[in-house]
Amino acid sequence: MQFLFHQPSMPRPEDVLPGRAEPIVEPGVHVVNGRQLAAPYPEGFEIADFGMGCFWGAEKTFWSIPGVWVTAVGYQGGGTPNPTYREACTGHTGHAEVVRVVFDPSVLSYEALLKVFWESHDPTQGHRQGNDVGTQYRSAVFAHGPEQLAAATASRDVYTGELANAGFGAITTEIREAPEFYLAEDYHQGYLAKNPGGYDCHTATGVVCPIGLGVQA
Repeated sequence: MQFLFHQPSMPRPEDVLPGRAEPIVEPGVHVVNGRQLAAPYPEGFEIADFGMGCFWGAEKTFWSIPGVWVTAVGYQGGGTPNPTYREACTGHTGHAEVVRVVFDPSVLSYEALLKVFWESHDPTQGHRQGNDVGTQYRSAVFAHGPEQLAAATASRDVYTGELANAGFGAITTEIREAPEFYLAEDYHQGYLAKNPGGYDCHTATGVVCPIGLGVQA
């Protein structure tokens, strides 16, 4: 009954919550590997930022991939500085829930991460993933530099055809240069490692994305 679903909308500038000047949390270490969540990272490593619904399951998708140094969850793409989770969930920050993936490009290509991103959620649902409804659950790729931006755009174009062949609608994923990333509260970091039976949204389409095979041995 998709035609009965009312899509949430991004907040108007005058409705965006003011936030605060200082971060809401001090960066800690990852519960799985003990590595620092925030920079500095090892020299030569790169950052990828993805929004794909609830960030609990999104983070778990990436943290055990060989070549990933550390993952962290946070808020990105909106207008409220240093938002809280409660604020993001109101829809009045404009932020998406995102997972930040720090990776070694000599081991793992950005295209391989894009393949995981596309195949791990449904990028055609607009401001939602399954029963999770709201602008904070939108699909997004926030690129770091022109090469990532070009790769993300090209992968979207390829995957559009694959999804169409499988009967899915148009991709609604937001793709743009990465705006400011705000680290989420500590209890969200590595949530499904701390809570193995916790909520994990599953909305993958089952459609294979034919890119991202550049993972080196």
